[in-house]
Amino acid sequence: MFEHSPRRRRLLGGALSLPLVGMGGASAAARPGPLQVGGLPVTCNLTLPIACKARAVADGKPDASFTAFEYNKFSGWPEIKESLMTGRIQAAYMLAPLVMDLTDWRIPLKIVSLGHRSGAVIMVRTDSPYRKFADLRGKSIAIPSRFAVDYLFLRKMLAREGMSAKDVQVIEMAPPDMPAALYAGAVDGYCTGEPFGAAAQRAGYARPLSMTRNEWPNYICCVLTVREELIRTNRPAVQELVNYVQAAGNWLDASPANRDKAAVIAANRKFFNQDPNIIRFVMQNPSDRVTYGDLRMLRPEFDELMQLSVQAGTLKRPVRYEQYVDESFVRNIQPVKVAL
Repeated sequence: MFEHSPRRRRLLGGALSLPLVGMGGASAAARPGPLQVGGLPVTCNLTLPIACKARAVADGKPDASFTAFEYNKFSGWPEIKESLMTGRIQAAYMLAPLVMDLTDWRIPLKIVSLGHRSGAVIMVRTDSPYRKFADLRGKSIAIPSRFAVDYLFLRKMLAREGMSAKDVQVIEMAPPDMPAALYAGAVDGYCTGEPFGAAAQRAGYARPLSMTRNEWPNYICCVLTVREELIRTNRPAVQELVNYVQAAGNWLDASPANRDKAAVIAANRKFFNQDPNIIRFVMQNPSDRVTYGDLRMLRPEFDELMQLSVQAGTLKRPVRYEQYVDESFVRNIQPVKVAL
């Protein structure tokens, strides 16, 4: 059973409050200035600020006055979804099942790249008696959204002990609010992407009950999604963005020193505006808590995600892979230098 506000239901519901509206707005081709790309301040989105910074440095503008693409920070999935639909931004890191659902409602979007691997955790209080998922029966668990793959991860872990989402109280909550809610006892646990698990763990009052790195290593959640209008009118811009996102992933996994630099870059007010020590904690504890080097788009993985979403009731029916994915940009990647 989900608990969430009527407004959140309108924003995230399958029927959508803006069915076919919103792929209008100013033309991506006609709009001057940098390509506007949206993301959340989560480490599953870390390749985006690194890509933006690397492109700015390549332009000789390390002050982050971007000439190619520019990062826009959002606080939640409903806001980022509406901004992408209405054209305020032309690309964004989105929840993969949400993109599937939007395209099923004929919203013209395409996934063009992965953004990460792994990176989700299920947290409980350090002083709690919960050691296995059976201990959570009847307890309250927060998730970012029913479209989040975090929710599918929770369902997987419950199923291993013969349970379902009906055996717990599932509450939709913005990830930044989850650590405080756990500390205050408003929820018994939460499932989300980093760094919101690490923030509570580093503070000492929470511990991971489960991590995707152990239980679902090929986990994908946040994917680079663009408006089809942009693909039609400016394929080179999309290709360049994919080139830099993929290069950022390789750079992040190339060395601990790069991850340390990434924590400082992402902590900047222009990007995540977070404590760099928390991002660094995610990068180091353990080093594969989130990974970025393997950003291949594999159809069987998306098919599995789609089927899990149908089983969860997130999607009303199966969605064809070709309807929501455009592989051409990953197939045509051109290496670019990340000099940070």
